[in-house]
Amino acid sequence: MASALNPYLTFSGNCEEAFNFYKSVFGGEFAMIMRFSDSPPEYTPPEGERNQIMHIALPIGNGSLLMGSDAPSHMGKVIIGTNFSISVSADSKADADKLFNGLAAGGATIMPMADQFWGSYFGMLTDKYGVAWMVSYDAPRS
Repeated sequence: MASALNPYLTFSGNCEEAFNFYKSVFGGEFAMIMRFSDSPPEYTPPEGERNQIMHIALPIGNGSLLMGSDAPSHMGKVIIGTNFSISVSADSKADADKLFNGLAAGGATIMPMADQFWGSYFGMLTDKYGVAWMVSYDAPRS
């Protein structure tokens, strides 16, 4: 059902700086870096935010990823102490829907499950206990 759980950190414009620090501590290389400027025009934030990090992933240990992004201004202020989510990678779209719907029961959907321009089937929610979750499924690449 779920193949991985990873922490996802959110920053106010200094995600790249923070992840370069984490890289200096843990070592390794970034598995992915995507900037807001890499998104289609309809998703692009204001000029001053385009070079910020939309998604970054740093492998740590045996299969774990530390992931993060900067929060675009339209998403509101980042509050230190609640600036993280748990990312769940599902084994299929059906499993992603099951996990999302189960976690969302009594909570709040932030972004419904849908195919995204970066290739993932993805959604975001806050459960009834106030915990932020990201659920995704990435089809195997051929």
